[in-house]
Amino acid sequence: MEKYGNEVRQLLTMIGGRENIQAVSHCMTRMRFVLVDPSKADEKGIETIPCVKGTFTQAGQYQIIIGNDVAVFYNEFTKYAGIEGVSKDAVKAAAKTNQKPLQKIMGALGEIFAPLIPALICGGLILGFRNIIGEINFFEEGTKSLADISQFWAGMYQFLWLIGEAVFHLLPVGIVWSITKKMGTTQILGIVLGLTLVSSQLLNGFSVADTPAADIPVWDFGFAKVEMIGYQGQVIAAMMAGFVLVYLEKFFKKICPEVISMIVVPFCSLVPAVVIAHTVVGPIGWKIGDAIATVVYNGLMSPFGVVFAGVFGLLYAPVVMTGLHHMTNAIDTQLSNLYGGTILWPMIALSNIAQGSSVLAMSILQKKDERAQQVNIPACISCYLGVTEPALFGVNLKYGFPLVCGMIGSAVAAVISVGFGVQAFSIGVGGLPGILSIKPEFYVYFLIAMAAAIVIPFVLTYLVGRKKLAAAQAEEPVREQKENALEKQDTKEEETVSGGSLNELKAGLDGQVIPLDDVPDNVFSQHVMGDGFAIEPQSDTVVAPADGKVVAVMKETGHACGLALANGMELLIHIGVDTVEMNGDGFTVLIQEGQEVKTGDPLIRFDKEKILAAGHPAVTIFIVTAEGSAKEIEYVTGIDAKAGETTVARFS
Repeated sequence: MEKYGNEVRQLLTMIGGRENIQAVSHCMTRMRFVLVDPSKADEKGIETIPCVKGTFTQAGQYQIIIGNDVAVFYNEFTKYAGIEGVSKDAVKAAAKTNQKPLQKIMGALGEIFAPLIPALICGGLILGFRNIIGEINFFEEGTKSLADISQFWAGMYQFLWLIGEAVFHLLPVGIVWSITKKMGTTQILGIVLGLTLVSSQLLNGFSVADTPAADIPVWDFGFAKVEMIGYQGQVIAAMMAGFVLVYLEKFFKKICPEVISMIVVPFCSLVPAVVIAHTVVGPIGWKIGDAIATVVYNGLMSPFGVVFAGVFGLLYAPVVMTGLHHMTNAIDTQLSNLYGGTILWPMIALSNIAQGSSVLAMSILQKKDERAQQVNIPACISCYLGVTEPALFGVNLKYGFPLVCGMIGSAVAAVISVGFGVQAFSIGVGGLPGILSIKPEFYVYFLIAMAAAIVIPFVLTYLVGRKKLAAAQAEEPVREQKENALEKQDTKEEETVSGGSLNELKAGLDGQVIPLDDVPDNVFSQHVMGDGFAIEPQSDTVVAPADGKVVAVMKETGHACGLALANGMELLIHIGVDTVEMNGDGFTVLIQEGQEVKTGDPLIRFDKEKILAAGHPAVTIFIVTAEGSAKEIEYVTGIDAKAGETTVARFS
């Protein structure tokens, strides 16, 4: 007898039928679909299916959260639907085909710039700090800066440029490296190509405008002369050069015999790439980058600039939710290099502040709702510090009106900022610390814009929320009742193991125990699967937190397993975030399904460095998917734990 017969039939109908399924797979907790037409899926109807705990769409995949029984559900679903499941890679590849061309381009752009953002933010802070100590005349009646009156700070001012130059002048090295990393080609060749674009042998790109044409050095090949110009700070030129290298390397790998590929491929890829970079794509990319920066700059500085600013400020938050905001990094960098500052970045910082102010108002409106405050307060803090996603997805989008109120405040603030011509030195920290990147002559005007970004969204959200929030809160008990009912149903259906009493869980790893809210994954951090804790690993082997029985193992990927304990409690142990995409590389499963285990017995061994190198957080999550007979579970977080010894959860 099938366990999920009715649910399977409901899901197939609500998802649009067999013909609407392009590919399907599963991980430890979720069904992963690539749909022919995502609009045919009845999302609200699917979430009413008893075994479904939630749904969301990510990177072209429609994911349905089932829980520990997902393997059973998956097998019954594919059998009933008469379709073959595919590998995780196949689903991922199919998902890309389901994306629109612009989504693919923006996704690729985001993946290229994402590894560079920490350095860009650090560089922006450094420029802001240098500005404070060396450019603002605080002393002797406004005639001298801190660096002018102090030898220590003068030295610090000069020293910090070592880092600033590395970030912004030598940026092409990081860009080309990131492209080769994303495209799966040889990263050291990307680094070498990047270095040839910014070599000290070349005329610094920032000095070209001030250098007479006759004084520009050249390579003289007899039949042709090539100007020896560097591409310091150039974004478009570096990206074009990086892709030339990537496709040359892929071409020669395809045609070159394996026995000589190590010699032939690097040489035949790198040398032509350097030549093409300095003769063709470099000059073209320079012109394109300058053209884009000029259009944006002139548009913002024109009489109609405030109109553009208003539209940008209004729409930036929704753009963040689509991932398209990554394109602004390239434009900001180009503006900074061409004009010595960017008028775009201040508006981005103001948008962060506006959305954070909406969350602040929600926090006051919901001050008696402890569950809501667990999301509101961290989201508000992170938003004011420039990270908007928790606020956008966790609060503002959920209720709708805070998002709109934040957008209105952002639009007004952007108009003020552009109206006064506010410029930042470069990309910096968003939110309130964004003022550190602002040129000193614009501090007062930026503070006025900040005030608008704080006050307007707060007041609007508070006034609208007093009327609308009551209805939204009225729905909350109904939702909680449904979740509790589902949890009880799951508990009844889950297998238990025989054994003695159980009143605590031990740490499954050496490392720091952190709250589930801090896990960088919405499904886990929002407690969709259940409550629990996580550990930042300092050891390489997950052990059993208690005596129990192995009820689920992801044999193919090795990244997760499930345990059933003596009191009916069930645990999901998930190593890393999105590590299912690694297809088992770096994971060794040490147990079998149905195996009895004792506290401290090894379950899965993993390679933390491989996880991090693949771009995934290594944090390991322990979710109580069914409480069984356990009551008043208390999680102990914020401590350093020893695997199999330190108590991390207590219950009666």
